[in-house]
Amino acid sequence: MTLLSSRPSRPVEPGLLSRALEVAGRLANDATDVITATAGRGAHPATLESPFDWVTDTDRILERHTRRVLTAEFPGIPVVGHEFGADHGADIAEYRWVVDSVDGTANYVAGVPWCAYSLALVDASGPVVGVVADPYRAQIYAAARGRGARANGTPIRLVDRPGTAGAIVCTELARKGPWPGMGGFIERAAAAHAGVRVLGSAALSIAQVALGHAAAAVLHSYHEWDVAGSVAMAIEAGAVVLDKHGEDTALPTDGLLVAAPGVADEVLRWWQETATVGS
Repeated sequence: MTLLSSRPSRPVEPGLLSRALEVAGRLANDATDVITATAGRGAHPATLESPFDWVTDTDRILERHTRRVLTAEFPGIPVVGHEFGADHGADIAEYRWVVDSVDGTANYVAGVPWCAYSLALVDASGPVVGVVADPYRAQIYAAARGRGARANGTPIRLVDRPGTAGAIVCTELARKGPWPGMGGFIERAAAAHAGVRVLGSAALSIAQVALGHAAAAVLHSYHEWDVAGSVAMAIEAGAVVLDKHGEDTALPTDGLLVAAPGVADEVLRWWQETATVGS
């Protein structure tokens, strides 16, 4: 049985936690208003390497707004964002903000109601504060180290599962398509009577685990800004966070598994065995 996280967490000044939660929540509400007002209407995507790797006016506008507010409220804490990269010194700073203004941009452009705004304050131990806006469900998910996780202010705590039968497991495509072994992973899940869903937002995939809707989420690759906010939420809700090798790391560099403790070993085994075959 995989144990809950035993990683040491650095203490954070309580005033910083409270201010970070308040400002991040305000920004998440701003993002909700913008996303719901513009989704599927008048977005101007610019294609990158993948035809579904969109950049839109909304991404840029929201990230600029986020940066302006964070710079004013937390001078000296650098920002790392999907659209405009990292502020100088972000790689060595004690704290950094990481933001993805629209996670699930292809869904947003198409009007598919599944995307998120993700913002987190991160230190060397992982996420300190995380806020994820789920605009289409009018939900703001927020978590702070040692203070638990909440959905629209209501505390949430993951209810463990004895197994994967009948459960949902989330994953996401890699940048250029299915990740190595993804087909085999889906087959293994089906053999265990679990269903795999690929919904198009890494942040919301992880959030489903914290909320108890999914048993696990597997991301073969990801960017920190995609997941830091929802990983904060998952950790505080009681989820296990592991890399592909089963190491307990808050923001792994080699893939990411977020799971209810009772199913973590089983899903990790599917991933390890099928990724090896697919590589």
